[in-house]
Amino acid sequence: MDSLELPSLNAHKISHFNLPKEQSTRLLSKVHHFNSSMQPPSLKLSPTYRAQRSRRSVIQMQAGDEDFELKQMRDMAAAKKRWDALIREGKVKILTPREAGYAIQLSNKPLLDVRPSVERKKAWVKASTWIPIFEADDNFDAGTVTRKVTNFVMGGWWSGMPTLSYDKQFLSKVEEKFPKDADLIVACQRGLRSLAACDLLNNAGYRNLFWVQGGLEAAEEEDFIVEGPQPLKFAGIGGVSEFLGWTDQQRAAAAKEGWGYRLLFSARLVGIFLVADALFIGAQQVVTT
Repeated sequence: MDSLELPSLNAHKISHFNLPKEQSTRLLSKVHHFNSSMQPPSLKLSPTYRAQRSRRSVIQMQAGDEDFELKQMRDMAAAKKRWDALIREGKVKILTPREAGYAIQLSNKPLLDVRPSVERKKAWVKASTWIPIFEADDNFDAGTVTRKVTNFVMGGWWSGMPTLSYDKQFLSKVEEKFPKDADLIVACQRGLRSLAACDLLNNAGYRNLFWVQGGLEAAEEEDFIVEGPQPLKFAGIGGVSEFLGWTDQQRAAAAKEGWGYRLLFSARLVGIFLVADALFIGAQQVVTT
């Protein structure tokens, strides 16, 4: 089939033909004239043409985003099958948060915390080892900026979770801290990223892995010795939802602490409405003047 491929008519191909220099130059100029004549002059500066080209670019970007999301869905489905197999085959053992707490406090089993820094800095288990599998992406190249905008629009503004990227040094950092035969308890905030970490660690040769089901968020106060400014259950919340107190964790706390806790977030909501109203009135005055 390669023998049937036709060479493209561009300057790079023509310059390699065995033609005298003068004939090659004349042929290149003819090809350039032919390519130029194929573009209608009226379209080059036409606003309608530019608008159509802009719309095509937008459609292509949307198609690219859809392809990216579709790829993510396929990757997640494939990963879930692998993770289910790990647990079903006994390569990764399941622990509840309470069982993990007993193993840490009574048997000195190490706890590997794979959460990103945005969660770790709020609360952590005492004496745990922190090696994040995903961390906030601080790059600002075109691809990363697109991902950040998508993440923000798709709910990042509400949850406060930044765009995360896989840390390529994750395995090497774990290997520096723990031998392959170590009994290793792996935990994250809700249990998903830690299961992904168990998958990587199993492939790297770790055979005594324990996964905290439900993550640290499922733990009760008495399950672990916790350090940090907030409870473990609050480490995974943020954004507008945290500010307004509209997360499940905050609602549960409000049910225990009573009206004082609820009034705080009700006052914040009223404050947002007052600020928005003031901005709207100010904008109207600017327009009228």
